[in-house]
Amino acid sequence: MFQSVPLDWTYGELFEGLRCYRSGAFFECHEHWELVWLAAQEPEKTFLQGLIQVAASFHHFQRGNCVGTISLLRAALRRLDKYPEVFAGIVVAPLRVAIRSWIEALETIPQSSPPPFPQVQLTVPGAVSSNRS
Repeated sequence: MFQSVPLDWTYGELFEGLRCYRSGAFFECHEHWELVWLAAQEPEKTFLQGLIQVAASFHHFQRGNCVGTISLLRAALRRLDKYPEVFAGIVVAPLRVAIRSWIEALETIPQSSPPPFPQVQLTVPGAVSSNRS
């Protein structure tokens, strides 16, 4: 379906964004990934936009904006649903499942506790450790 140019998550802005995401610094993650997104070409551009929306949604959640969280998660899912189970070095399928779980938890009345933040998993496990400087 898509011809993907591999994105390198082991250095630079992608690495820093992933490190920030994994530490819960979602706004900072969004900032790093956006720098790559601005220069990206399709189909990576839309894929990165989906990931950026996931990070931005959790920034909204941390600030108590449930409506903004749901809106951004839905927008991210619309983008990420177009991609195969693995794309551009990221395992996409479990991320989509986790996003759906978050939306369901936030839309349930009474609202249930959301699951843990979804992980952004690389296709090569351990390629990025959270303690790399």
